[in-house]
Amino acid sequence: MLSPVILDVAVPGMAAVGAGLAAIGAGIGIGQIGRGAAESIARQPESTGDIRAVMILTAAFVEGVALFAVIIALISLFVK
Repeated sequence: MLSPVILDVAVPGMAAVGAGLAAIGAGIGIGQIGRGAAESIARQPESTGDIRAVMILTAAFVEGVALFAVIIALISLFVK
């Protein structure tokens, strides 16, 4: 079993790593969404409006999940 001293040091570190991974994952995901949208618009310029709307909606969903992950990490940091 881990000692309380190790847990006092490890939990904030794990929360910081979790928040960082959530931010990195969101950045990568939104980058992939933008890349896919740019390729789709290049292939079918007449669908620009539809593609842009779906891209913005999907990016908002990814950002929401990332925000949720950061909030969970912060909660685990401050609640014992």
